This record gives sequence, structure tokens and C-alpha cells, in this order.
Amino acid sequence: MASSALFWKVAAISGATAVGFGAFGAHGLKKRIADPAKLASWGTAAQYQLIHSVALLMASGNPVAASLFTAGMTMFSGSIYALTLNPEKFKFLGPVTPIGGVCLIAGWLVLAFGKKGGPPKFPRC
Repeated sequence: MASSALFWKVAAISGATAVGFGAFGAHGLKKRIADPAKLASWGTAAQYQLIHSVALLMASGNPVAASLFTAGMTMFSGSIYALTLNPEKFKFLGPVTPIGGVCLIAGWLVLAFGKKGGPPKFPRC
């Protein structure tokens, strides 16, 4: 299935960027932002992105759950990254964060209560 391979690649790229964003938050961002709460928010965004990148790998054969995880990571983590870097410019993204969180929760619920097809079938590399 073509969408499985696409979600697999999105998950792998998302995982790689989550590690990069986490490292940037732990090292480079400290030179730019002194507020510990903002640094903690950045760390939360990177952690959720990384966790849900793995979830997306596992859900790559379930297009509904995979779409929800992709949308959720983009909205939840993406809005936090933007709001941390420039809260005034990206103030409009404030309401996007909880919508992203709802998408992440919905992705897990789709996995829990959706079709039970056994263990995930991973695309061949």
C-alpha cells in the first residue's frame, strides 16, 4: 500500500527532526531563550514528536490513525516550536496546540477501537 510507505517515511523523517529539535532545545536554544518554562515547552514538543513518530511507524498500515498522528504532531509540536521561538508573531497558533493534542489522542483511540488486523505490517525498505 502506497500510503503505508509514505507514512513510514514521514515517521522516520519526523523522528530524525525530533532528535534534532530536542538537541537544539537542549543546547542552542538556551543561548537565545532564558525562560525555563519556554525551554520545557520546547522539550515537551520534541518528546511528543519523537514518541508519536514511533507510534506513526507502528500505525503506518492504518491510514486513519497514521493521518491523525501526522496531523497531531504537526499541529501540537509545530505550534509549540513556533510559539517558543516567536510568541508574538505566532500568537494565532495558540489554539492549534490543543487541536493537535486531540488528534494525537484520537490516533491512539483509533488504534484501540479500530479494525484489529494483528501486528503492524511494515513496508519493505
